[in-house]
Amino acid sequence: MKENELKRKEICEFRYSIIAELANPYLCRGELKTLIKEKALREYDIPYSGKTNITEATIRKWLCLYRKYGKEGLLPKVRCDYGVSRRLSSDETSVLLDYLDTHPKVTATAAYKLLKNEGKIKTDISSSTLSRIIVTSGLQMKKRINRYWGEKNLKFNFFSPLECIQADCMHGFPVPDDKGKMKKAILMAFIDDATRRIVYAYFSHKEHSLAFEAGIFHILKAHGKIIRLYADNGSPFVSRQTKRILDILGILLSHSRPGKPKGRGKIERFFRTVRDSFLRILDKESVKSLGDLNARFRTWLESEYHRNPHRGLSGKTPLEAWLSKSKYIIPIDPGINLERIMLHEDRRKVYKDSTITLYGTLYEVPSILIGKTIKVHFNPHREVKQILVSYEGKEYGEAKIVDTYANTRVNRSETIKGELNYQDKQIHPSLDAALSASRIEIEGGLS
Repeated sequence: MKENELKRKEICEFRYSIIAELANPYLCRGELKTLIKEKALREYDIPYSGKTNITEATIRKWLCLYRKYGKEGLLPKVRCDYGVSRRLSSDETSVLLDYLDTHPKVTATAAYKLLKNEGKIKTDISSSTLSRIIVTSGLQMKKRINRYWGEKNLKFNFFSPLECIQADCMHGFPVPDDKGKMKKAILMAFIDDATRRIVYAYFSHKEHSLAFEAGIFHILKAHGKIIRLYADNGSPFVSRQTKRILDILGILLSHSRPGKPKGRGKIERFFRTVRDSFLRILDKESVKSLGDLNARFRTWLESEYHRNPHRGLSGKTPLEAWLSKSKYIIPIDPGINLERIMLHEDRRKVYKDSTITLYGTLYEVPSILIGKTIKVHFNPHREVKQILVSYEGKEYGEAKIVDTYANTRVNRSETIKGELNYQDKQIHPSLDAALSASRIEIEGGLS
């Protein structure tokens, strides 16, 4: 029984790998249809099957099950052929489902008769078999009509604040940096899909993942829990560290397809508003620094953009839409240490002299960790890194920056002896880090 469960889970993971990209809420019907066709033309190493191809009808069925039941719906049932006609070929089934998908107001019976008259379907099937195919594929007439009007009118609008946040960068004009050198100002902005409110926006001189993480941290602290983030495949949005942080927080990160910005229209429209209503009328010569630019931008954002009626919100302002739906915001659990979660994590091997190197700086760790590969946790936004050390899930406190000059005066052979008399003697402060490891070994654990 256990072996069968493992097989079912492996098959489920394979099916999910096929339809994961298709579950993107911003894909229109045409793009979805194209993707399904592309996937049906590929060859796969299908677990526990001699086949190498998957039909369009099967892919549609898996996608329907995932949308309805989540990942559990992809687990194979006892009757794996349920809902699939044993008489109608896969090509004929695909033709029928494609026609219904593109003609939502046509009944299944009418579509079947029309395709049969045109010679695209040659097999005779019963009405019950036809009904089973339609229900299993999720293409009942009512659902098709609701989906059609939903796509036409709502364009994938989300209802609740922070249910979906779109993020992107916009390149501006050169602004003096701290040394007076002219560098391009880049705006990192996050827009709430449901209300069009800008929940974070900040100009900086760099386009990198740290700016993306700073925005995420601000939103979580100032507003509440983010359900999903949507961005392109640019370097600020694909960092390994960022993905690890989002996985811990349970935030889904989705990316638009390369060269296909479909679904990011709201943030792109906001950037156009920034260019037309803010940058175009701004006296760029008078901007003295990034701080000056950000101060002016925040004034414009709060006094104009958030208070102007928005056509996509039926005439409401982004601020009104946000306030009217604020009761749906999920607060962050007060027991969650966001500052700790947002720390970057890396691995380092401890040298024989109880030191490690991080970004060119030498740090000292407890000597009990010599030769071990440890985890270091640090805030990448700080120039002087405060490093927390852990090994196999156990915390070993904070690593200390090595004072190389002081270390030349430490008598290593006298370390343990000096530690035994530590409580009775006045020890020079520079030796404290060197003696801490001996304290661990003598006492048998961390104090």
